[in-house]
Amino acid sequence: MDHFQRRRGELFCEGVPLRRIADEVGTPAYVYSRATLTRHFELVDRALGGGPHLVCYSVKALSNLAVLALLRSLGSGFDVVSGGELARVLRAGGDPRKVVFSGVGKTELELEAALRAGIRCFNAESEEELSALSRVATRLRRKAPVALRVNPNVDAKTHPYVATALRESKFGVPIGRARRLYREAAALPGIAIEGIDCHIGSQLTSLGPFEEAARRLRGLLAELERDGHRLRHVDLGGGLGVPYVRERPPTPARWAAALRRALGPSPLELLVEPGRVVAANAGLLLTRILYRKRGATRDFAVVDAGMNDLLRPALYGAEHEIVPVGRPARRLTTLDVVGPVCESGDFLAKRRRLPDAAAGELLALRGAGAYGFSMASNYNSRPRPPELLVSGDRYDVVRRRETSAELWRGETIPEDLR
Repeated sequence: MDHFQRRRGELFCEGVPLRRIADEVGTPAYVYSRATLTRHFELVDRALGGGPHLVCYSVKALSNLAVLALLRSLGSGFDVVSGGELARVLRAGGDPRKVVFSGVGKTELELEAALRAGIRCFNAESEEELSALSRVATRLRRKAPVALRVNPNVDAKTHPYVATALRESKFGVPIGRARRLYREAAALPGIAIEGIDCHIGSQLTSLGPFEEAARRLRGLLAELERDGHRLRHVDLGGGLGVPYVRERPPTPARWAAALRRALGPSPLELLVEPGRVVAANAGLLLTRILYRKRGATRDFAVVDAGMNDLLRPALYGAEHEIVPVGRPARRLTTLDVVGPVCESGDFLAKRRRLPDAAAGELLALRGAGAYGFSMASNYNSRPRPPELLVSGDRYDVVRRRETSAELWRGETIPEDLR
Protein backbone atom coordinates (compact mmCIF):
# COMPACT_ATOMS: atom_id res chain seq x y z
CA MET A 1 0.00 0.00 0.00
CA ASP A 2 1.13 3.54 -0.70
CA HIS A 3 -0.37 7.02 -0.48
CA PHE A 4 -0.47 7.87 -4.20
CA GLN A 5 -4.17 7.74 -5.02
CA ARG A 6 -6.62 9.23 -7.52
CA ARG A 7 -9.27 11.73 -6.53
CA ARG A 8 -11.85 12.63 -9.14
CA GLY A 9 -9.49 11.17 -11.73
CA GLU A 10 -6.42 13.23 -10.70
CA LEU A 11 -3.35 11.62 -9.09
CA PHE A 12 -2.50 12.85 -5.58
CA CYS A 13 0.39 12.25 -3.19
CA GLU A 14 -1.35 12.10 0.18
CA GLY A 15 -3.40 15.33 0.18
CA VAL A 16 -1.43 17.18 -2.52
CA PRO A 17 -2.35 17.03 -6.23
CA LEU A 18 0.73 16.19 -8.30
CA ARG A 19 -0.38 18.71 -10.94
CA ARG A 20 0.04 21.47 -8.33
CA ILE A 21 3.58 20.32 -7.60
CA ALA A 22 4.42 20.31 -11.32
CA ASP A 23 2.98 23.80 -11.76
CA GLU A 24 4.79 25.25 -8.74
CA VAL A 25 8.13 23.41 -8.80
CA GLY A 26 8.42 22.24 -12.41
CA THR A 27 9.43 18.93 -13.90
CA PRO A 28 11.17 16.57 -13.70
CA ALA A 29 10.85 16.21 -9.93
CA TYR A 30 11.06 13.43 -7.35
CA VAL A 31 8.10 13.28 -4.98
CA TYR A 32 8.17 11.22 -1.75
CA SER A 33 5.31 10.38 0.59
CA ARG A 34 6.13 10.73 4.27
CA ALA A 35 3.19 8.53 5.26
CA THR A 36 4.35 5.74 2.94
CA LEU A 37 7.96 5.87 4.14
CA THR A 38 6.69 5.67 7.72
CA ARG A 39 4.33 2.79 7.00
CA HIS A 40 6.93 0.74 5.13
CA PHE A 41 9.58 1.14 7.84
CA GLU A 42 7.11 0.23 10.56
CA LEU A 43 5.96 -2.86 8.63
CA VAL A 44 9.55 -4.15 8.54
CA ASP A 45 10.21 -3.25 12.17
CA ARG A 46 7.02 -4.90 13.43
CA ALA A 47 7.65 -7.99 11.33
CA LEU A 48 10.88 -8.58 13.26
CA GLY A 49 9.22 -8.12 16.66
CA GLY A 50 9.38 -10.83 19.27
CA GLY A 51 13.15 -10.84 19.57
CA PRO A 52 16.07 -8.42 19.77
CA HIS A 53 16.56 -6.75 16.41
CA LEU A 54 17.71 -3.59 14.66
CA VAL A 55 16.52 -2.33 11.28
CA CYS A 56 19.46 -0.59 9.56
CA TYR A 57 18.02 1.29 6.58
CA SER A 58 20.26 1.02 3.50
CA VAL A 59 21.23 4.63 2.80
CA LYS A 60 22.26 4.00 -0.81
CA ALA A 61 18.61 3.49 -1.78
CA LEU A 62 17.54 7.06 -0.97
CA SER A 63 19.87 9.32 0.96
CA ASN A 64 18.10 12.68 1.23
CA LEU A 65 18.69 14.24 4.66
CA ALA A 66 14.97 14.73 5.30
CA VAL A 67 14.28 11.06 4.63
CA LEU A 68 17.15 9.99 6.88
CA ALA A 69 15.90 12.32 9.62
CA LEU A 70 12.40 10.85 9.32
CA LEU A 71 13.70 7.29 9.60
CA ARG A 72 15.95 8.25 12.52
CA SER A 73 12.86 9.64 14.30
CA LEU A 74 11.20 6.23 13.82
CA GLY A 75 14.11 4.45 15.54
CA SER A 76 15.97 3.27 12.45
CA GLY A 77 19.60 2.37 12.32
CA PHE A 78 21.55 2.76 9.08
CA ASP A 79 23.64 0.69 6.69
CA VAL A 80 26.26 2.84 4.92
CA VAL A 81 28.74 1.96 2.17
CA SER A 82 30.90 5.11 2.06
CA GLY A 83 32.25 7.89 4.20
CA GLY A 84 29.86 10.26 2.45
CA GLU A 85 26.86 8.18 3.46
CA LEU A 86 28.11 8.08 7.04
CA ALA A 87 28.47 11.87 6.99
CA ARG A 88 24.89 12.16 5.71
CA VAL A 89 23.57 9.96 8.52
CA LEU A 90 25.40 12.00 11.15
CA ARG A 91 24.21 15.28 9.61
CA ALA A 92 20.63 13.97 9.79
CA GLY A 93 21.05 13.23 13.51
CA GLY A 94 21.51 9.47 13.16
CA ASP A 95 22.94 7.57 16.12
CA PRO A 96 26.38 6.20 15.12
CA ARG A 97 25.84 3.33 17.57
CA LYS A 98 23.12 2.13 15.16
CA VAL A 99 25.31 2.33 12.04
CA VAL A 100 26.88 -0.61 10.22
CA PHE A 101 29.50 0.09 7.54
CA SER A 102 29.47 -2.25 4.52
CA GLY A 103 31.35 -2.20 1.21
CA VAL A 104 34.40 -3.85 -0.32
CA GLY A 105 36.55 -0.75 -0.77
CA LYS A 106 36.65 1.24 2.46
CA THR A 107 39.63 3.61 2.53
CA GLU A 108 41.71 4.14 5.65
CA LEU A 109 40.32 7.68 5.87
CA GLU A 110 36.81 6.24 5.89
CA LEU A 111 37.76 3.65 8.49
CA GLU A 112 39.22 6.36 10.69
CA ALA A 113 36.15 8.59 10.36
CA ALA A 114 33.85 5.72 11.28
CA LEU A 115 35.99 4.73 14.26
CA ARG A 116 36.05 8.30 15.54
CA ALA A 117 32.27 8.50 15.11
CA GLY A 118 31.82 5.34 17.18
CA ILE A 119 29.76 3.21 14.77
CA ARG A 120 28.07 -0.05 15.75
CA CYS A 121 30.02 -2.37 13.44
CA PHE A 122 32.21 -2.72 10.36
CA ASN A 123 31.09 -5.43 7.93
CA ALA A 124 34.58 -6.46 6.81
CA GLU A 125 34.87 -8.06 3.38
CA SER A 126 38.50 -9.23 3.03
CA GLU A 127 41.66 -10.18 4.87
CA GLU A 128 43.40 -6.99 3.77
CA GLU A 129 40.52 -4.85 4.99
CA LEU A 130 40.84 -6.51 8.41
CA SER A 131 44.56 -5.68 8.44
CA ALA A 132 43.89 -2.06 7.48
CA LEU A 133 41.22 -1.74 10.15
CA SER A 134 43.59 -3.21 12.73
CA ARG A 135 46.29 -0.67 11.78
CA VAL A 136 43.91 2.28 12.00
CA ALA A 137 42.31 1.15 15.25
CA THR A 138 45.71 0.52 16.87
CA ARG A 139 46.95 3.95 15.81
CA LEU A 140 43.83 5.57 17.29
CA ARG A 141 44.02 3.35 20.40
CA ARG A 142 40.50 2.09 19.81
CA LYS A 143 38.77 -1.23 19.32
CA ALA A 144 37.08 -1.70 15.96
CA PRO A 145 33.84 -3.71 16.21
CA VAL A 146 33.78 -6.20 13.31
CA ALA A 147 31.50 -8.68 11.61
CA LEU A 148 32.79 -10.67 8.66
CA ARG A 149 30.58 -10.47 5.59
CA VAL A 150 30.28 -14.07 4.48
CA ASN A 151 29.52 -15.06 0.89
CA PRO A 152 27.38 -18.24 1.14
CA ASN A 153 27.35 -18.95 -2.63
CA VAL A 154 23.56 -18.71 -2.93
CA ASP A 155 21.89 -17.86 -6.25
CA ALA A 156 19.54 -14.97 -5.45
CA LYS A 157 17.76 -15.41 -8.83
CA THR A 158 17.80 -11.70 -9.52
CA HIS A 159 19.47 -9.39 -12.05
CA PRO A 160 23.20 -10.28 -12.25
CA TYR A 161 24.21 -6.69 -11.43
CA VAL A 162 22.49 -6.93 -8.02
CA ALA A 163 23.30 -10.56 -7.16
CA THR A 164 26.03 -10.44 -4.51
CA ALA A 165 26.47 -13.96 -3.13
CA LEU A 166 27.77 -16.12 -5.97
CA ARG A 167 31.34 -17.45 -6.06
CA GLU A 168 32.32 -14.91 -8.73
CA SER A 169 30.97 -11.95 -6.74
CA LYS A 170 33.34 -9.32 -5.35
CA PHE A 171 31.39 -9.18 -2.09
CA GLY A 172 32.20 -10.95 1.16
CA VAL A 173 34.59 -13.75 2.04
CA PRO A 174 33.90 -17.32 0.86
CA ILE A 175 32.02 -19.25 3.51
CA GLY A 176 34.63 -22.02 3.35
CA ARG A 177 37.34 -19.59 4.55
CA ALA A 178 35.24 -17.78 7.14
CA ARG A 179 36.13 -19.96 10.13
CA ARG A 180 39.86 -19.46 9.58
CA LEU A 181 39.42 -15.73 9.06
CA TYR A 182 37.50 -15.40 12.32
CA ARG A 183 40.43 -17.01 14.14
CA GLU A 184 42.88 -14.65 12.44
CA ALA A 185 40.69 -11.59 13.07
CA ALA A 186 40.35 -12.41 16.76
CA ALA A 187 44.15 -12.37 17.08
CA LEU A 188 44.58 -8.94 15.44
CA PRO A 189 45.24 -5.95 17.69
CA GLY A 190 42.48 -3.36 17.74
CA ILE A 191 39.81 -5.79 16.48
CA ALA A 192 36.73 -6.84 18.48
CA ILE A 193 34.63 -9.58 16.89
CA GLU A 194 30.96 -8.61 17.24
CA GLY A 195 28.91 -10.54 14.70
CA ILE A 196 28.47 -12.12 11.31
CA ASP A 197 27.00 -10.56 8.17
CA CYS A 198 25.49 -11.82 4.92
CA HIS A 199 23.73 -10.04 2.04
CA ILE A 200 22.86 -12.08 -1.05
CA GLY A 201 21.38 -9.55 -3.47
CA SER A 202 18.65 -7.06 -4.23
CA GLN A 203 15.07 -7.19 -5.56
CA LEU A 204 14.51 -10.81 -4.51
CA THR A 205 10.94 -11.98 -5.09
CA SER A 206 11.03 -15.44 -3.47
CA LEU A 207 11.93 -16.64 0.00
CA GLY A 208 14.06 -19.64 -0.98
CA PRO A 209 17.40 -17.83 -1.39
CA PHE A 210 16.94 -15.97 1.92
CA GLU A 211 16.20 -19.23 3.73
CA GLU A 212 19.13 -21.06 2.17
CA ALA A 213 21.56 -18.29 3.12
CA ALA A 214 20.26 -18.18 6.69
CA ARG A 215 20.59 -21.97 7.03
CA ARG A 216 24.19 -21.85 5.84
CA LEU A 217 24.98 -19.08 8.32
CA ARG A 218 23.30 -21.13 11.05
CA GLY A 219 25.76 -23.96 10.46
CA LEU A 220 28.72 -21.57 10.47
CA LEU A 221 27.49 -19.92 13.68
CA ALA A 222 27.53 -23.30 15.42
CA GLU A 223 31.13 -23.84 14.32
CA LEU A 224 32.18 -20.36 15.47
CA GLU A 225 30.59 -20.94 18.86
CA ARG A 226 32.52 -24.21 19.24
CA ASP A 227 35.68 -22.25 18.36
CA GLY A 228 35.03 -19.97 21.32
CA HIS A 229 33.76 -16.86 19.54
CA ARG A 230 31.01 -15.03 21.42
CA LEU A 231 29.05 -13.06 18.85
CA ARG A 232 26.45 -10.42 19.67
CA HIS A 233 24.51 -10.24 16.41
CA VAL A 234 23.78 -11.83 13.06
CA ASP A 235 23.14 -9.48 10.13
CA LEU A 236 21.12 -11.04 7.30
CA GLY A 237 21.18 -7.96 5.06
CA GLY A 238 18.31 -6.73 2.95
CA GLY A 239 17.23 -7.45 -0.60
CA LEU A 240 13.47 -8.00 -0.28
CA GLY A 241 11.88 -7.08 -3.60
CA VAL A 242 9.00 -4.73 -4.32
CA PRO A 243 6.21 -4.77 -6.91
CA TYR A 244 7.13 -2.53 -9.85
CA VAL A 245 4.95 -3.81 -12.70
CA ARG A 246 4.45 -7.60 -12.58
CA GLU A 247 6.46 -8.69 -9.51
CA ARG A 248 4.69 -10.31 -6.56
CA PRO A 249 7.28 -10.46 -3.76
CA PRO A 250 6.59 -11.84 -0.28
CA THR A 251 5.42 -9.45 2.42
CA PRO A 252 7.85 -8.20 5.08
CA ALA A 253 6.02 -10.40 7.61
CA ARG A 254 6.60 -13.57 5.55
CA TRP A 255 10.20 -12.56 4.88
CA ALA A 256 10.96 -11.95 8.56
CA ALA A 257 9.28 -15.21 9.61
CA ALA A 258 11.31 -17.14 7.03
CA LEU A 259 14.57 -15.61 8.27
CA ARG A 260 13.86 -16.48 11.90
CA ARG A 261 12.67 -19.98 11.01
CA ALA A 262 15.78 -20.75 8.93
CA LEU A 263 18.13 -19.21 11.49
CA GLY A 264 16.56 -21.18 14.33
CA PRO A 265 16.37 -20.27 18.03
CA SER A 266 19.15 -17.83 18.80
CA PRO A 267 19.92 -15.29 21.53
CA LEU A 268 21.77 -13.13 18.99
CA GLU A 269 20.35 -9.77 17.97
CA LEU A 270 19.05 -9.89 14.39
CA LEU A 271 20.10 -7.02 12.11
CA VAL A 272 18.60 -6.40 8.68
CA GLU A 273 19.44 -3.80 6.01
CA PRO A 274 16.30 -2.96 3.98
CA GLY A 275 16.39 -0.10 1.50
CA ARG A 276 14.24 -0.69 -1.55
CA VAL A 277 11.30 -2.13 0.40
CA VAL A 278 11.15 1.05 2.50
CA ALA A 279 11.74 3.66 -0.18
CA ALA A 280 10.83 2.42 -3.67
CA ASN A 281 7.06 2.73 -3.66
CA ALA A 282 7.20 5.75 -1.38
CA GLY A 283 8.43 7.89 -4.30
CA LEU A 284 7.75 8.70 -7.91
CA LEU A 285 9.34 10.71 -10.68
CA LEU A 286 7.12 13.40 -12.12
CA THR A 287 7.76 14.27 -15.79
CA ARG A 288 6.09 16.17 -18.63
CA ILE A 289 5.72 15.11 -22.25
CA LEU A 290 7.66 17.49 -24.50
CA TYR A 291 6.79 15.97 -27.88
CA ARG A 292 4.96 13.09 -29.48
CA LYS A 293 7.04 11.69 -32.32
CA ARG A 294 6.20 9.14 -34.99
CA GLY A 295 9.16 6.97 -36.01
CA ALA A 296 9.53 4.50 -38.86
CA THR A 297 8.54 1.53 -36.69
CA ARG A 298 7.65 3.02 -33.30
CA ASP A 299 5.87 5.94 -31.70
CA PHE A 300 7.61 7.94 -29.02
CA ALA A 301 6.68 10.14 -26.10
CA VAL A 302 9.69 12.42 -25.54
CA VAL A 303 9.65 13.57 -21.90
CA ASP A 304 11.77 15.99 -19.88
CA ALA A 305 13.18 13.27 -17.58
CA GLY A 306 16.08 11.21 -18.88
CA MET A 307 18.46 8.43 -17.97
CA ASN A 308 20.50 10.89 -15.93
CA ASP A 309 17.43 11.38 -13.70
CA LEU A 310 16.36 7.71 -13.52
CA LEU A 311 19.09 5.27 -14.55
CA ARG A 312 17.43 1.95 -13.69
CA PRO A 313 15.71 1.30 -17.06
CA ALA A 314 18.94 1.91 -19.02
CA LEU A 315 21.22 0.13 -16.52
CA TYR A 316 19.10 -2.89 -15.59
CA GLY A 317 16.34 -2.94 -18.18
CA ALA A 318 14.11 -2.23 -15.18
CA GLU A 319 10.43 -1.46 -15.63
CA HIS A 320 8.51 1.21 -13.74
CA GLU A 321 4.77 1.60 -13.91
CA ILE A 322 3.97 4.79 -15.86
CA VAL A 323 0.64 6.50 -15.26
CA PRO A 324 -0.90 9.79 -16.37
CA VAL A 325 -1.25 12.40 -13.64
CA GLY A 326 -4.53 13.64 -15.09
CA ARG A 327 -7.61 11.54 -15.79
CA PRO A 328 -6.41 8.65 -17.99
CA ALA A 329 -7.63 8.57 -21.57
CA ARG A 330 -9.74 5.57 -22.51
CA ARG A 331 -7.78 4.99 -25.71
CA LEU A 332 -4.56 2.99 -25.27
CA THR A 333 -1.51 3.30 -27.48
CA THR A 334 1.92 1.65 -27.64
CA LEU A 335 4.81 4.00 -26.93
CA ASP A 336 8.51 4.20 -26.20
CA VAL A 337 8.88 6.75 -23.42
CA VAL A 338 12.26 8.39 -23.98
CA GLY A 339 14.23 11.30 -22.57
CA PRO A 340 16.29 14.16 -24.01
CA VAL A 341 19.73 12.68 -23.29
CA CYS A 342 21.92 12.10 -26.36
CA GLU A 343 22.09 8.30 -26.00
CA SER A 344 20.06 5.52 -27.59
CA GLY A 345 20.00 3.98 -24.12
CA ASP A 346 18.04 6.97 -22.82
CA PHE A 347 14.64 5.35 -22.39
CA LEU A 348 12.23 5.05 -19.48
CA ALA A 349 10.00 2.42 -21.11
CA LYS A 350 9.86 0.48 -24.37
CA ARG A 351 6.81 -0.79 -26.24
CA ARG A 352 4.55 0.11 -23.31
CA ARG A 353 0.74 0.12 -23.60
CA LEU A 354 -0.31 3.44 -22.08
CA PRO A 355 -3.32 5.73 -22.06
CA ASP A 356 -2.92 8.13 -24.97
CA ALA A 357 -1.41 11.46 -23.89
CA ALA A 358 -0.40 14.59 -25.80
CA ALA A 359 2.53 16.98 -25.49
CA GLY A 360 2.27 19.01 -22.30
CA GLU A 361 0.59 16.29 -20.27
CA LEU A 362 2.14 14.94 -17.07
CA LEU A 363 3.29 11.39 -16.39
CA ALA A 364 4.37 9.74 -13.15
CA LEU A 365 6.93 6.92 -12.98
CA ARG A 366 6.00 4.93 -9.92
CA GLY A 367 8.36 2.98 -7.67
CA ALA A 368 11.14 5.53 -8.21
CA GLY A 369 11.89 6.29 -4.57
CA ALA A 370 14.75 3.78 -4.33
CA TYR A 371 17.81 4.08 -6.58
CA GLY A 372 16.21 7.01 -8.37
CA PHE A 373 17.71 10.30 -7.27
CA SER A 374 20.54 8.48 -5.48
CA MET A 375 21.83 7.26 -8.89
CA ALA A 376 21.12 10.52 -10.75
CA SER A 377 23.92 12.37 -12.52
CA ASN A 378 24.68 15.52 -14.47
CA TYR A 379 25.31 13.70 -17.76
CA ASN A 380 24.79 16.02 -20.77
CA SER A 381 25.26 18.85 -18.23
CA ARG A 382 21.71 18.45 -17.03
CA PRO A 383 20.93 19.85 -13.56
CA ARG A 384 19.57 17.20 -11.23
CA PRO A 385 15.87 17.46 -10.34
CA PRO A 386 14.47 18.60 -7.00
CA GLU A 387 13.25 16.27 -4.26
CA LEU A 388 9.99 16.94 -2.42
CA LEU A 389 8.59 15.37 0.73
CA VAL A 390 4.80 15.44 1.04
CA SER A 391 3.30 15.43 4.52
CA GLY A 392 -0.48 15.37 4.45
CA ASP A 393 -1.77 18.42 2.58
CA ARG A 394 1.59 20.22 2.30
CA TYR A 395 4.97 19.58 0.74
CA ASP A 396 8.53 20.65 1.44
CA VAL A 397 11.27 21.04 -1.15
CA VAL A 398 13.93 18.96 0.62
CA ARG A 399 16.43 19.43 -2.19
CA ARG A 400 16.00 22.27 -4.67
CA ARG A 401 16.57 21.90 -8.37
CA GLU A 402 20.21 22.45 -9.31
CA THR A 403 21.12 25.54 -11.30
CA SER A 404 23.35 25.69 -14.36
CA ALA A 405 26.02 27.53 -12.35
CA GLU A 406 26.18 24.60 -9.90
CA LEU A 407 27.16 22.30 -12.75
CA TRP A 408 30.67 23.77 -12.82
CA ARG A 409 31.05 24.49 -9.11
CA GLY A 410 34.58 23.51 -8.13
CA GLU A 411 35.95 23.81 -11.67
CA THR A 412 38.52 26.43 -12.65
CA ILE A 413 39.93 27.74 -15.92
CA PRO A 414 43.75 28.12 -15.96
CA GLU A 415 44.82 31.75 -16.08
CA ASP A 416 46.34 31.52 -19.57
CA LEU A 417 42.99 30.30 -20.96
CA ARG A 418 40.88 33.09 -19.51
